Amino acid sequence: MPKEPDFIHDLNDQQKRAVRHTEGPLLIVAGAGSGKTRVLTYRIAYLIHQQKADPSDILALTFTNKAATEMKERIQELIGDEARRLWMGTFHSVFSKILRFEAEKIGFTSNYSIYDTEDSKNAIKLLLKENNYDPKEIKPRILQRRISDAKNELINPDHYNEKFVHSTLDDITAKIYQYYVKRLKHNNAMDFDDLLVKPIELFNKHEDVLEKYQDRFKYILIDEYQDTNHAQYKVTNMLASKYENLCVVGDDAQSIYSFRGADIRNILDFKSDYEDAVEIPLEQNYRSTKAILKAADSIIKKNSGQLEKTLWTDNNMGDTITVLDNYDERDEANRVANYIKDLKMRKGYNYGDFAILYRTNYQSRVFEETFRRKGITYQLVGGLSFYQRKEIKDVLAYLTLLINPEDDTNLLRIINEPSRGIGNKSINDLLAQTRQTGQSLWHILENVEQADLYKPAENSVKDFVSMINGLKKDLRDGKSLVDVTKKLLDKSGYMKSLVEENSPKSMSRRENILELENAISYFEKNNSDPSLSSFLQEISLITDTDKYDEDKPAVTMMTVHAAKGLEFPVIFIVGLEEELFPVGSRDNEEVNIEEERRLFYVAITRAEEELFFSHCRSRYKYGEEQRKMRSRFLDEVSSDVVRTETGASIDQDKSRFSDKNGSDSSSGNGSTQVEYDWKKPLYNKNNRSSGGTQIHYDNPEEDPFQTGAKVVHNVFGPGKIISRSGQGENTKVVVFFKERGRKTLMLRAAKMEVVG
Repeated sequence: MPKEPDFIHDLNDQQKRAVRHTEGPLLIVAGAGSGKTRVLTYRIAYLIHQQKADPSDILALTFTNKAATEMKERIQELIGDEARRLWMGTFHSVFSKILRFEAEKIGFTSNYSIYDTEDSKNAIKLLLKENNYDPKEIKPRILQRRISDAKNELINPDHYNEKFVHSTLDDITAKIYQYYVKRLKHNNAMDFDDLLVKPIELFNKHEDVLEKYQDRFKYILIDEYQDTNHAQYKVTNMLASKYENLCVVGDDAQSIYSFRGADIRNILDFKSDYEDAVEIPLEQNYRSTKAILKAADSIIKKNSGQLEKTLWTDNNMGDTITVLDNYDERDEANRVANYIKDLKMRKGYNYGDFAILYRTNYQSRVFEETFRRKGITYQLVGGLSFYQRKEIKDVLAYLTLLINPEDDTNLLRIINEPSRGIGNKSINDLLAQTRQTGQSLWHILENVEQADLYKPAENSVKDFVSMINGLKKDLRDGKSLVDVTKKLLDKSGYMKSLVEENSPKSMSRRENILELENAISYFEKNNSDPSLSSFLQEISLITDTDKYDEDKPAVTMMTVHAAKGLEFPVIFIVGLEEELFPVGSRDNEEVNIEEERRLFYVAITRAEEELFFSHCRSRYKYGEEQRKMRSRFLDEVSSDVVRTETGASIDQDKSRFSDKNGSDSSSGNGSTQVEYDWKKPLYNKNNRSSGGTQIHYDNPEEDPFQTGAKVVHNVFGPGKIISRSGQGENTKVVVFFKERGRKTLMLRAAKMEVVG
């Protein structure tokens, strides 16, 4: 066996243990900032250097393309160009690649389309219409989410029918799910969930294919294992079952994706699944100060059922964490902006060193307005993706047809875009024929003479088909993708229509399309497989985090979920109020407080040097100013590492916070050391009592009609308050009644009692 590589000495003792343990199942419990990426990359390099495995024998699965790219680059630095032969990428990208090779075995072609969430919703919307449901009443997004959840739990349409039909919505979901699966197959398309589910179907139906990939991937490594869902768990266990050289890296304290099916039990039960598994904790934190780490530890220790680990660091104590106690969201944005400018001036930070983390995307608006006013550059992560813009989706739909004309969803998107005289009546007539004959829409178009269309529409269809077939021939003849795209934009009239519109919006759309041409050109020049199929696959799998530019000199604004895996010298966690962080109940579901606490832990551990918490005493919602309670999490943080700075008094005029030009009138870090003239509201889990409906209380905290309270209505029966808005006589509550569903009631008029 070769001598150990020099790079092994860059690691601490626990990291070395993890890298050297090459055989058998291994669970690496990697605390935040403990160097897990280094361990993963060094472990892969070690396997290759020690001749334990050829690069092509190793499968490494990550959750973002960005993480995969960075890891591969680091491995190349350690062992050279051999790293190029690694199978490394996100679950979706790796298994979509496998499916390209094996698709015909499960009834698809290798050029299948990949539907994103919008494409899936559009397909479901059409199915609802075809089955005489109104998409305005039965929301496609709700059905799409339910179907996605079912797929990730490996519940097929037949089993869904058996397991979930308890309500009208369940009934409709089961029916549409059946049709949706058939429509995808008919369109030679898969959605994101299928990229995980279809490999399981493939391996179950073809044992020889499973064995081929088991022998290919003798060593499997999975990053962020706590974020895997049931389908990811199942497919990787199938692949690892022959050699059991499965190394998973994760942190149960950072499991924050249950809303998309992630199952924390996958990491908690790993040693039950693999009895011979070795567990190695990585506990030394290299990222944060002692104060930040103590705050994180005091929070996460409140959760139960954890894998044992205690983070520690050799870093300095660092500054105390500052809690900004604000009047409202405008005060919050002003004070954060002033702190950023102050720290930039006093400590030499640049704007790229700062990040603002929030629970929900809508919170960014006030910060954007404030930063523009104060001249602070920023980048927003998680907004509308470039590839989700209408004009880009339109061009991509055209390109998709060139390799998969059976894709009715994309075909319908552009058959009359721009307008070419194929109106809704003609399209509906064509769709009726597809339902009658079972043939694809493209087949009907190619034989449009038999469709009995209005003659001008028939001629337009013939021109459209001729254009698409001509472009397909150009591809077959080896013309470059960018040249085919330019010809498509010309022949389709798409660019001409934007030029003729001659509006600021159309000019912006033209610029976006030109940028798409740049992306296609770059892809062709820098990819070993510059095919249209590969390009469409690559861009379909881009995530929000992949759009983050760490070299951009701008303050980063993003949700805590999007910040996972990133780190910044200075972090502001804003909106720390009850019903916001932790989030309020949604869709009648109980809030998972332990996951919300893990989310707060993730936010804290993104900070390297400085950390700020921020909350508001009031916030505008639905056009009304609403009083807010500070988050319970603020009271769970170790008190010896935090200090509170209070803003302006509530009884002062709001102009206190800004002058006539909209700029903040305070100086320095934006804080004024005065107290509010009313008691600071605190979370109180016992804040409920029985009695009739009342809305006037000397102390608002005594009001029993709070979110979460169980009530009985004299008409609707027993229920539970799931949200509350307004104040005084205008207070409204939304109650979910067991027998009558969701009702919105004016509290002053509701004949209702709190029962517990």
